[in-house]
Amino acid sequence: MAKIKFTKGELKKQRESLKQYRHYLPTLQLKKQQLQMKIFEIQRDLFRVQEQMKAKSAAIEEWSGVFAETSIDFRPWIHPEKIELGSVNVAGAVIPVLDKLVFPKVEFDLYLMPLWADRALEYLKEYVKIFVEHKVVQQQIRVLTRELMITTQRVNLFEKVKIPESLENIRKIRIYLGDQQANAVGISKVAKKKVEERELQFV
Repeated sequence: MAKIKFTKGELKKQRESLKQYRHYLPTLQLKKQQLQMKIFEIQRDLFRVQEQMKAKSAAIEEWSGVFAETSIDFRPWIHPEKIELGSVNVAGAVIPVLDKLVFPKVEFDLYLMPLWADRALEYLKEYVKIFVEHKVVQQQIRVLTRELMITTQRVNLFEKVKIPESLENIRKIRIYLGDQQANAVGISKVAKKKVEERELQFV
């Protein structure tokens, strides 16, 4: 706790600080609530995406037999050549969102490519898209969780440290100034009494 001055100026300063803390605390509490709700919402999105990945992975597994029979390398066609990310502001935290996923143009000889290749390629692309979405959602949670931690620390600082500290400082200063005023009144009375006694001696 910083050392305080027992003056009227310090009392005013402490009251202004308390007013500011009480003004900003509800905003921080609201931000904390919004972040908690958004994290919960995105965690549900993460679960949904994970379930889609499992389902798509199981579907691709069914193609494993035909993949093994061909020498075609699908990797160049399913590796995105462009991933476009946007951003959204959530209670002051900027999180990434997946805007667009661009795959290379598929060009192959129709006579050499198996009949099932087009459909298999679409399954693989869908899996890659879900995989990228999964990574983006994980990043969203990381950003929001960090922001929630910082906001919670600030809420706790205001609630448990700054506001009680200001209240205690105000109490101490008021007691001190009250005592000083009482002492001043007492000294004034004693001085007045002495003056009166001295005046009576000359009567």
